[in-house]
Amino acid sequence: MTNDSIQKLPNQWHDVSSMFVALGDEQRQRILLTFQPGERLNVTQLVAASTLSRTTVSHHLKILHQAGALQSEKIGKEVYFWIDRENIAATLQRVLDYVRNNT
Repeated sequence: MTNDSIQKLPNQWHDVSSMFVALGDEQRQRILLTFQPGERLNVTQLVAASTLSRTTVSHHLKILHQAGALQSEKIGKEVYFWIDRENIAATLQRVLDYVRNNT
């Protein structure tokens, strides 16, 4: 063990903690599980499928979006979200690669 390894995260892990925080919350997991493959949903649709308030759903969407778990597009007055499966998979793969190659 080196002190340097404790002080500095590997470059490939810079966005990992925000993704783990986003995916680590059960409410955010439920939101992600609401999406069917390829589906785009807006806040109103997600609130209708949830027991959470609009404000709470919006908060969770913001965290998921900032972490890169969701992408979005504004169409008219509505913002539609969809799961960024490639980014989630790439983030998790970087962790797996590091664990496999450095343990």
